[in-house]
Amino acid sequence: MWNELFVAALGAAFFAYLIWGFRVLPGERWQILATLPWRQAASGEWLGCNLTYYGLFSSAAQLVSVSVIFLLFGAVGVTRLGTTVLVIAVLGVSVPASRLVAWLVEKKSATFSVGGAAFVGILVAPWAVLAANAWLLPALGTEVPLLPALAAMGVAYGFGEALGRLACISFGCCYGKPLTHTSPWTRRLFARFHFVFRGETKKIAYAGNLAGEKVVPIQAVTAMLYTGVGLAGMLLFLHGAYTVALLLTLGVTQLWRVLSEALRADWRGAGWLSAYQWLALASLPYALAVIAWLPAAAPLPAPDLVRGLDALWHP
Repeated sequence: MWNELFVAALGAAFFAYLIWGFRVLPGERWQILATLPWRQAASGEWLGCNLTYYGLFSSAAQLVSVSVIFLLFGAVGVTRLGTTVLVIAVLGVSVPASRLVAWLVEKKSATFSVGGAAFVGILVAPWAVLAANAWLLPALGTEVPLLPALAAMGVAYGFGEALGRLACISFGCCYGKPLTHTSPWTRRLFARFHFVFRGETKKIAYAGNLAGEKVVPIQAVTAMLYTGVGLAGMLLFLHGAYTVALLLTLGVTQLWRVLSEALRADWRGAGWLSAYQWLALASLPYALAVIAWLPAAAPLPAPDLVRGLDALWHP
């Protein structure tokens, strides 16, 4: 019962946060958070460094994602130190890779790709856990059970990407197709629930020339779907169904990454399927192969929510 109550409370908080974001973030004032003065131009105007809501919401999403990792790892008895080692190892590879993948796919040197980071993270995660268990964690007196660790990462990824979609809404990127360019069924579906972005500095304005247009709220659909999947995966995890939690979170998030591009209007690359869609598709058989390869282990640790909360309650 406590597991269900905790997940329900978390879901209520997340959905309230998302609904607020859907209502206000397409507006013009929700792109620039603050400006740091840099130097004064000859005209007397000041040049500055813009701090964006995109950065704030992205950081908040990553904070939630890492917090979920600490919660779920702690629930199966992994120490804070062991969790920290794995978080650093996986993010230390996948975050820089997000820029490399964007450069390889989009030929843009100043872009980061969440899809690229997710794919690299999925590739790296099992081997990071195995390497840490073999070489580092024994000296620290701890160990990370592989299957629960992968399931926890899948849940955390779902939440992180869901909440991170608010960043996309505030910046006006990853935008959906204009309703006038969709099928009658899609137009009816989103007749009342759509986005209209305001502001000439939003990406949908300068890259897509769609400011003021009714567009498919694809970021919102993704955020709601991934939050629901994250909540379901967390509940499964807390009941010890690690394999199902992993397959559910990875299966839904990666398949939706493939399907959702049919409703997006931003440029995703040439070809019938974009490079990001191929990466998402490739991650699924890889995950299945990893699960099938896992040796039959001793009984997996039973999750304990209170123990997980205790692990999280630390500076």
